[in-house]
Amino acid sequence: MLLLNATLATMSPEQPFGLIPQGAIAIRDGHILWCGPEAELPEEHRHAEQHDLGGRLVTPALIDCHTHIVHGGNRAREFEMRLEGASYEQIAGAGGGIVSTVKATREATEDALLEGALRRVDALLAEGVSVIEIKSGYGLDLETECNMLRAARRIERERPVRIRTSFLGAHAVPADYKGRADAYIDDVCLPALNAAHAEGLVDAVDGFCEGIAFNTMQIGRVFDRAKSLGLPVKLHAEQLSHTGGTTLAAKYGALSADHVEYADISDALALSEAGTVAVLLPGAFYTLRETQLPPVQAFRDQNVPMALATDCNPGSSPLTSLLLTINMGCTLFRLTPEEALAGVTRHAARALGLADCGIIRAGLRADLAIWDVDHPAELAYRIGFNPLHLSIFAGVIKERHV
Repeated sequence: MLLLNATLATMSPEQPFGLIPQGAIAIRDGHILWCGPEAELPEEHRHAEQHDLGGRLVTPALIDCHTHIVHGGNRAREFEMRLEGASYEQIAGAGGGIVSTVKATREATEDALLEGALRRVDALLAEGVSVIEIKSGYGLDLETECNMLRAARRIERERPVRIRTSFLGAHAVPADYKGRADAYIDDVCLPALNAAHAEGLVDAVDGFCEGIAFNTMQIGRVFDRAKSLGLPVKLHAEQLSHTGGTTLAAKYGALSADHVEYADISDALALSEAGTVAVLLPGAFYTLRETQLPPVQAFRDQNVPMALATDCNPGSSPLTSLLLTINMGCTLFRLTPEEALAGVTRHAARALGLADCGIIRAGLRADLAIWDVDHPAELAYRIGFNPLHLSIFAGVIKERHV
């Protein structure tokens, strides 16, 4: 396949957006053979099946690198409670929050979890997404944690998308272990991690390091087990307060530290030295009406790669639009449009440990999004508007998925 007459935003870091006007891309066997200015197209590629894109913009397919998209139930009532003045911590302390979703998720079958997740997945695919990270963490028992991960794995068989799974058994302390977080880690979290890994359900291990969840010592025990199993780690860190989670993530060479609103300059230094990605989640910031901004300038100064993700979940970020996330990253966190697009392509791939996507480059996967826009900044500028023309997944053209 040969794509012609296109504006390429390759997202290569060498120049803004990696922009190539009047570009071309040659594709074979699901991978990019060549890309560059159409005038420099090698003769060997000129006889392939040609597709004139009419000057449209081509970017790498988008990547949502932090979601909780598999879950039961919803928390619309808690949305009302927040509007009435209740804080995230108050809702959690009253038995709501994550714990309320645990009940609904435990009661759902694997098939029901899959069916509910597919509706949310379809919304992302309609915006040119090709990779979605999905966490467990709403089971908090061995059976349901594995059920969630099984449902997540099945999505790849139902839709043209790659799924990366993260075990998040250390997400919250269930009601029957209230005040006994260490016992929960011993009795439930670590055995569930072992079982999920033995079944081939885990790509990475995550945790929630926060005053309402687990401290650094408890998360460290989970990370030690992950490392013994050969699994990379990532962490919800510094979302509601500064607890040392970002430094812990850096110490373990984590793929990413996520949320990081309360991170500081020393955290930025630690992430930079560790090569860990800072994943910014403006959907949760918006929904919870937070005011503590992540230290974006410190991340820039220390060359910490910044990714963006929906954090799609039933409580603090019921968001299923990565395009809106790009806009939020710019309007709420003051990212540039280029930083925001890199955050859902190149840096999002790095946050998942993927080296075969996120950039348009010869040798990488042919996962592409083709847009009815003139310039990539337009993807960040518009609100509630989806200009996707079509997408290409592993070299196969997919019509806009709705």
